[in-house]
Amino acid sequence: MQTEHVIITPPLDRPIVLVGLMGVGKSTVGKRLAVRLDIPFVDADHEIEEAAGLAIPEIFDRYGESYFRDGERRVIARLVDGQPKVIATGGGAFMQDETRQLILEKSLAIWLDADISVLAHRVGKRDNRPLLRGKDPATVLTELAAIRNPVYAQAPIHIRSQPAPHDITVDKILNALQGRKTDQ
Repeated sequence: MQTEHVIITPPLDRPIVLVGLMGVGKSTVGKRLAVRLDIPFVDADHEIEEAAGLAIPEIFDRYGESYFRDGERRVIARLVDGQPKVIATGGGAFMQDETRQLILEKSLAIWLDADISVLAHRVGKRDNRPLLRGKDPATVLTELAAIRNPVYAQAPIHIRSQPAPHDITVDKILNALQGRKTDQ
């Protein structure tokens, strides 16, 4: 009989917000983390699509990125309501000053990070990301990482994601929440 590794975390008094580049696993890891913490999971991109009545690529096409970012900020402001939950954000959300301040002040931000080769492999599986249309994923991700990683580093917890089962990343997050090593 296999036993499950149990990690006990302190009670949460605020949302956990996952930030990082596209393909790092914010949604997949976020869902598993929420289950392990027994709190709700919310995907900010899904909430944006629900509020707009349009898919994110359609929002970008019809109204542009600045319109999308404004809606994203409003949705995230609604989600960081003080209630414990896990929120997965889009890769650009934390780059917006006002949105980043909301996240840092009203939640616990966790930066999920991975090697570019891992990210490029993951995002290359689907063609639904506006910033990658018609471009080489590794090139775009390298450029984005150069700009975004110093900003993502403002998150108080930094977790490295490996090409391994997502539960390993979840365990790293749970260990960090317990106050163990936070740059993993």
